[in-house]
Amino acid sequence: MQKKVITGLTIAIVLLLFSYSMLHIAVRLFPGLCEEYCNPAVFQTTPERMWLFFLHPFVLSFALLWFWQRFKSLLQGNLWVKGVEFGLVYGVVATLPAMWITFSALNVSFQMVLTWIAYSIIQVVIAGIIMAKMNP
Repeated sequence: MQKKVITGLTIAIVLLLFSYSMLHIAVRLFPGLCEEYCNPAVFQTTPERMWLFFLHPFVLSFALLWFWQRFKSLLQGNLWVKGVEFGLVYGVVATLPAMWITFSALNVSFQMVLTWIAYSIIQVVIAGIIMAKMNP
């Protein structure tokens, strides 16, 4: 149990740092896309709700750890291959359907949805590599 908690917290901290870094990189690389985030009709970025953004990696890491424990025996190869396969499976099973409904229901651009899909898959690849290393 302690190993799982340490693995989950490690993933959460790495994903939090990744998320925060990507936020700053995205502002520089995609300024137009970032303006879309400032649309109050679509997103509520009030200080009372911003803490949820920073809590997300912790929720995600332990959900992914549970998923990893259930399905890691199906993944073959080295830790890099397992991480990429884990990320792609998650992308197809969870992210793609969620982004499909998001694009159909919210006033967001297709470009934004594509970046969310890519970002989500990269997050899970990172988590998968860490889990393959710490909890094979």
